Amino acid sequence: MVRSEDRMAAAVAGGSNRILRETIKRSILRSAAAAPGCWSCPHGAKRYLLTDNIIRLRDFQQKKIATQHKIYGKKDSYFRNIKEKLKKNRIILKDELKTLLHLCQTPDDVEIAKNVIYRYHAENRNVAFGEFKFGPLFMRLCYELDLEVPAIELIKDQTLHGFFSDGTSFNILMDMLFKKGHYESALEVLGEMRKRHIKFMKDTYLLAFAICYKLNSPESCKIFTKLLEEAQLQGDNMLRQAYCFAVAFALKQNDMVKAQYFYSQIMNRESTLCSNLNILVLAKSGALEDLMWTLEDALDMGASQLVKRTVFSEQMLVTVREELEENSVFRARLEDICAKLQASGQVTKLTLDDMLYHISYEKKHHMQFLKQAQVSRRTFRPLKSALFAE
Repeated sequence: MVRSEDRMAAAVAGGSNRILRETIKRSILRSAAAAPGCWSCPHGAKRYLLTDNIIRLRDFQQKKIATQHKIYGKKDSYFRNIKEKLKKNRIILKDELKTLLHLCQTPDDVEIAKNVIYRYHAENRNVAFGEFKFGPLFMRLCYELDLEVPAIELIKDQTLHGFFSDGTSFNILMDMLFKKGHYESALEVLGEMRKRHIKFMKDTYLLAFAICYKLNSPESCKIFTKLLEEAQLQGDNMLRQAYCFAVAFALKQNDMVKAQYFYSQIMNRESTLCSNLNILVLAKSGALEDLMWTLEDALDMGASQLVKRTVFSEQMLVTVREELEENSVFRARLEDICAKLQASGQVTKLTLDDMLYHISYEKKHHMQFLKQAQVSRRTFRPLKSALFAE
């Protein structure tokens, strides 16, 4: 009997893991198909700004699976009961709304959830500070199901004032809109966040600068400049990636004074993106001797097997060539360096935009998988305690 129960527990665990893997796989494939401007590099990397450590989509999907297992086969009756509560004007409880959002799998389910959100908020608009925030939960649901329309509709609805009182909800929505190429809509969401006096976080500035950079309009330039000035006056810290967007935007605007200043604000420049931005700043600023020295130094470092090679964008090098077109001495020297960089494998097909729109996955995911591996599939207890028990 014990062995039979053990096998059953292991089967349940294995089945849950398979479902989780399939759910995450479907979500990733859906996001990759929907996101415009995906990288054309052979690795198939896609454009995105916020990591899953911030969006927490995997965590949301795990909770969805746990909820679905808890009421397996009862989803339809659960939705019927919720609709009956709405019809009879009965109170919607916090845990009921939580469960409902974790059960939604289709746009029709989300429509029902929207009605429940309106009722719940009307009943609880004066809840004490620190109460559970449903805004990020609803945004993760829309993110997973690729539904930006209801997300925008609810976050801009004044009757839901206070429901989306956190910066995370706005950040998740802006990231989704950015990935789908809806830059104007993302800018409107940013404006809504500002209008409600919701504090900007590091990720908010990153998203804002990326949106302004992509729009590259006089209006977005003004917004970008104002946000940066306010952030510096308030002493808000910003991610290195945000300053990289600032440098790239200044380069687009041919404002070399700002480009140099923004680059000087980057404390840690040990990245491929920073190295490429530095080359462009030097080239467009006319610091040609420094430019050559920097490229030659990267070439010398690339000759060592013990040092990580600096890789340069082929597109960026083409831009540098154009800047030196009328300078035959430096142009010849540049061509020689570029040929050597190419031969040493230090030239990539990735564009500067590819580098700007990509952030490495964080180590937290690896730690999560390690933690999962430390749980016994037989007893569902931590392996350490299970070993002591035996």
